[in-house]
Amino acid sequence: MIVNDQIQIRIADWLIDGEALHAVREIVFVNEQHVPVELEWDELDEDCIHVLALFDEKPIGTARLQLNGHIGRMAVLQHWRNKGVGSAMLQRLLVEIRHRRIRQAVLNAQIEAVGFYSRFGFQVEGEEFMDAGIPHVRMVLKV
Repeated sequence: MIVNDQIQIRIADWLIDGEALHAVREIVFVNEQHVPVELEWDELDEDCIHVLALFDEKPIGTARLQLNGHIGRMAVLQHWRNKGVGSAMLQRLLVEIRHRRIRQAVLNAQIEAVGFYSRFGFQVEGEEFMDAGIPHVRMVLKV
């Protein structure tokens, strides 16, 4: 998927693109949001579908999809936020969810991102909770 002449969104391979995926998440979650390193990295990455956003072949965003429909680790470098990169990545993941006939998408949204996900039809389900010291809510989209 091409967002414009220079931004590309594609399915990534953890083994091949892991360094690029890792770099974006490290900057956004560990450095900016102070998520402890041990909470950011888990054994799920190798089994997930990852999307990678690239500008001029440089990584600027990433997100992952577990095969049970759980979307997570959505990260866009600060300079690229509010420019359609996150929307394009989420749309690409939703295409993948429909292609795999997954019946619902689920994610844990940071409170400040609820409006973003709501625009795609996600609805808050349940109470606010803390994850890595950041307030979140569970959101669900019936596909």
